[in-house]
Amino acid sequence: MKRINNDVNGNPRYVVHFYYVLTDSESEGLNILEKFEFALQKARKVGGKMYSGKDFGGGIVFQSYNIIETINKAKGAI
Repeated sequence: MKRINNDVNGNPRYVVHFYYVLTDSESEGLNILEKFEFALQKARKVGGKMYSGKDFGGGIVFQSYNIIETINKAKGAI
């Protein structure tokens, strides 16, 4: 998890690796691209987006004041 610059409205943003969004049972039997797509699908349900910066590969960005709660909501999505 990495804190990045705030958005234009001053809200905090965090980048997390997509594995933070998946549970152990969800990551079995899928290749790496399928895992990323599934994690991104779950993250989008709680406002996550694909991170396109060069310094963090496989990242999902969340705008949140409580990142732990947001990640837990994303894990429970779908």
